[in-house]
Amino acid sequence: MLIQILGTGCAKCTKLAAQAEEAAKAAGIDYTLEKVTAIDKIVAFGVMVTPALVVDGKVRCSGSVPSVGQIVTMLKQ
Repeated sequence: MLIQILGTGCAKCTKLAAQAEEAAKAAGIDYTLEKVTAIDKIVAFGVMVTPALVVDGKVRCSGSVPSVGQIVTMLKQ
């Protein structure tokens, strides 16, 4: 599974990356975590507000940092 964190590297982006990694480990999912910081690549996903969580090419949330439990649910969808 490819988990991407879209954002410029702000504190919320860093927190989302940490929580996504914790959620993937808690769910026992084999994953690769990638941080996407280039604005043109972020916009290509249709995201206008960061941070954003993308799972296997699908935007699951943007503009907020969901809880680890919420992220586990998103990863399992």
